[in-house]
Parts: sequence; C-alpha cells; structure tokens
Amino acid sequence: MAPSIRLSPAARSLFDEPLAIAVRGLGPRQRVTLRTSLRDETGELFQASARYQAGEDGQLDLARCPALPGGSFSGLEPMGPLWALQPQRPFWRLVKRDVQSPFLLQLEVLEGHGERPGRLLAQAQHERAFLRDGVRRVPVREGRIRATLFLPPGEDTFPGIIDIQGLGGGLSEPRASLLANHGFATLALAYYQFEDLPQKPKELHLEYFEEAVNYMLQHPQVKGPGVGLLGFSKGGEVCLAMAAFLKNITAVASLNGPVAATFVPFSYKDKFIPIVTLHEYKAKAIDSKVLDYSDVMDDPFQAPGNQSRIPLEKAEAQLLFVVGQDDHVVKSELVTKLCKLLQAQGKENFQILSYPGTGHCIDPPFFPLYPIGSHPIFHKRAILGGEPRAYSKAQVNAWSQVQAFFKKYL
Repeated sequence: MAPSIRLSPAARSLFDEPLAIAVRGLGPRQRVTLRTSLRDETGELFQASARYQAGEDGQLDLARCPALPGGSFSGLEPMGPLWALQPQRPFWRLVKRDVQSPFLLQLEVLEGHGERPGRLLAQAQHERAFLRDGVRRVPVREGRIRATLFLPPGEDTFPGIIDIQGLGGGLSEPRASLLANHGFATLALAYYQFEDLPQKPKELHLEYFEEAVNYMLQHPQVKGPGVGLLGFSKGGEVCLAMAAFLKNITAVASLNGPVAATFVPFSYKDKFIPIVTLHEYKAKAIDSKVLDYSDVMDDPFQAPGNQSRIPLEKAEAQLLFVVGQDDHVVKSELVTKLCKLLQAQGKENFQILSYPGTGHCIDPPFFPLYPIGSHPIFHKRAILGGEPRAYSKAQVNAWSQVQAFFKKYL
C-alpha cells in the first residue's frame, strides 16, 4: 500500500477550524518529514516542516504522535504544520485580501530527517476558506460608510458586530468573514485610505463611526437593541472611544488596543481627545536592524499624557480587554491600570484576558506569528513580540472567548 495523506475535513475547511492530519501506509517506525506550504496572494511562500516517526503499524496521526526535535516545531502539536508556517521572505506577514477565495495548503511527506529531506512519498492539497457556504458578502456604500457586511446563512436576525482594523488603512475582511461563519452579522469598516475616505486624516470624527452603528441597527437582519465592537490595535482604541461617547454599544472587545488616543486624535461634537506624545528617541536598538518601541509613550495616567486617555468610566458597554503580555507596541500593564481606575469608581463592566508569550498581533486561529514587522506609527522595523507555540494557544483561546463574550452580551 503506497503512503497517503488523510485529512479531515477532506478537501476544504475554514481557516479558523482545526484540520486533522494523518499519514497511512508507511513502514513500521519509518522516519519521515512532513512539509506544509502555502503562497499568499502576492506569491510569497510560507513553509513549515516537522520530523515524525510512524507507529509499528506504519500509521502517523498528528493528534497522537509528537513531532521530534529538529523541525519548525516539536511535541504533540496537531495544528503545528499550520501555525508554524514561516515566510521565506523575512519579516513578511500572512494577510488575506480576497476572502472569497481560499488559501491553498500543500502537504508533502518526504523520506527521512536529513537537512535535505529524501524522496517524495505522498502529497495532498487542501483549501483553507474564509466563507462558509451560504454566508453573504455585501459591499456597503451608504452615506459616508465604506464597509463590507457579512451575513450568516438564513433569514434570521443575528447579533451585530462592527470590526475595526488597526493602522494601515484600507478595508480588511478576514476577521469579519470568519465571525460571520459563527453566526454574527459582522461589518468590516474602513476608516481611512480607502476609496474616497481621507488618505491621511487629521482627526477621527466619531460621527463617522456613529453612522456605522446606526446603519447596523437599522438593518433588518441585525438583532438590537445594541451592537458589539471588535477592534485590533488602533481599531481597539477606536472601539473604546466609541464606547465612551456613543450610544447603543453593548459590548466591546479590544485586542491590544491603546487606552489613550494615539497617532490621530478623536473628536465628537464639541469634545476633542488629543494624541498622547510618543518619544521616538526612547526606542531601544535590539540589533542593527530592529528597534524596541515599548517605552516611547507618555503615561496616559499622569500629566501631560492623561489629557489623551479615553474616558472609559463613561462607557456603559461591557468591556473585554485581550492583551498580549509580550506586546512591544502597546504596554499590557496600561490595561491593568485602567481597570484598577474603573474598579475604584465602582465599575464592574470589564474583564481582562491576558496571554503570556503573545505579542502585539492577535489574529484569528492558525495565522502564523508576526513577531517582527513595521511599527504601525514609526514605519521602521520593530519588535512586535510573541513566541510561536504560546501565541498559537492564545489565538485559539482568545477567539473562542471573544465569541462567547459577544454571545453572552448581544
């Protein structure tokens, strides 16, 4: 019997779903290398490889068989071949731009464990998709709003979430599309550098985001009376500012979002929140090419930085703070300080999920770690933080906790 790769689901799975991988038809205790690869939409290659030994029966099941030292990961890691994918081009991030097409995952089983693995024994392909059958993708151009709405299958009403990305501009759809697969009507909202939105906004007017809230609440398939907000980095900060000033916001999940205005100030009616000062000279060089910016921000709890702190004591929404303890862009202890302040004012509408070994980027499950990249404000190569194995566990846990939080409060 020739070796073969068995996958479950067989041909296609959602990107945030586990994939069961097994190999049949090997020799007893045969040593093999499992190599996975995928290309992003620009053609850049991501690869991982792991060393295994088949059982006495010639079978290899990643759910029961630990990877041996010497590959991209070791130990019992059934999803290691996905979360350990690394770009062949240094400092490149895996990004999905067109959620209507899947990523194509290639799997190969190669003989032996050498630096140059031996002959090819088996291969398979598998699609990692972003949209479940029946999920609808609706471009939204209503008033000033530039967005994409993802609706779960069916004619029911669904809890509504507005998903807001960090700095970088444009319209990012992967997280919103994946959330819709789980039963949420999710609006991926652009706020600059997209179509006719400002290229370089001087300030962010919360009235624009209020329009998006009203759009969601008037939609016949969005279950009121309020909406949820999910934001990463600057997007998390936007969500927190919305919770402090706008009505009809029930639950907010912030993924490593700053608790003060950064980079672009906020305005709402006659109120203005200036940006906190960042001192670039305080960046530390890790080596000749990489900087650590973790200590450049003024303290938003002391003057003069406290002018920039978002007044979250005014927020009536439930707040979920998802923080990476190894975040080198936004200090995780600022969220702890904020929650102590809220507690001192008798508030109980917050919870913190804090993950060791997790850096600034918190993506849905099985996106590879992006530990060193371009700093969102200074645009120089910076340490973002994180360690692959710990991060892969944090992704899975945070993703299920965020969904449970929205199910509870929406």
